Amino acid sequence: MNRRIAGQVFGICALLALVSLLAGCGGGGGGGNGGGKIAFNSDRDGNREIYVMNSDGTAPTRLTNNAAADYDPAFSPDGSKIAFTSVRDGNGEIYVMNSDGTGQTNLTNNAANDYDPAFSPDGSKIAFMSVRDGNGEIYVMNSDGSVQTNLTNNPAWDYDPAFSPDGSKIAFESVRDGNGEIYVMNSDGSVQTNLTNNAAYDGDPSFSTDGSKIAFMSVRDGNDEIYVMNSDGTGQANLTNNAAWDQFPSFSADGSKIVFSSNRDGNDEIYVMNSDGSGAANITNNAAGDQDPSFGP
Repeated sequence: MNRRIAGQVFGICALLALVSLLAGCGGGGGGGNGGGKIAFNSDRDGNREIYVMNSDGTAPTRLTNNAAADYDPAFSPDGSKIAFTSVRDGNGEIYVMNSDGTGQTNLTNNAANDYDPAFSPDGSKIAFMSVRDGNGEIYVMNSDGSVQTNLTNNPAWDYDPAFSPDGSKIAFESVRDGNGEIYVMNSDGSVQTNLTNNAAYDGDPSFSTDGSKIAFMSVRDGNDEIYVMNSDGTGQANLTNNAAWDQFPSFSADGSKIVFSSNRDGNDEIYVMNSDGSGAANITNNAAGDQDPSFGP
């Protein structure tokens, strides 16, 4: 979920009007940008919808088509499914659909707000954030929506889960230390450990394909930048280094690219860069707001 709106949304998340307003605030070959497809949300049709495009930005295709906000897309490991958040039922729920947009199904079905879905590497589980216990917690469920279980169990807000490639760890964002930090825990919720440990806000974690790196967003330089660190928290380095907002990093399946959202051209666009931060290129190039990119396999 977009850090720019998190403080407002999380304080009053039961108010559908604000959730809907602030939600954005997640055919052919891949074109050499890491291969595969990229899912993202866009308001180019008047409200937040889930789109998919080739990794070079060609063939953008709308998958959802309803009056409610849809965002936070996440591909399944085999690329056959996309999980996402929708407010079409009056509150945030985790939905899943086929990667062509068919078969859209509510998995969470409860009165609380649920956001930020992420598939496990074997596709059997989906981690997500839920406020059903009165604050944001990281939950996990089977990919059919059954057996929904709280993993974090603390009074602080926890959100933005991301599985490691071997499925043994989940990285997530927590404000339990007074500001947003990147944490990692075992996939059963045990051994929750702060990786970033600084006074600035850090969020949006994403593991590299080999599990050795975690990309994330940090405001430690005065604005949102994409950082990368080793998966143990060492070697934290700024990849984007510019005055704009850069958010929502996601590694390509081959690990060579990172897709992210940036407003460096005056509105939110989807960019792709090399995993060392070089070669950043705008691949959406339109007047609408495009956010929440997620690389597919």
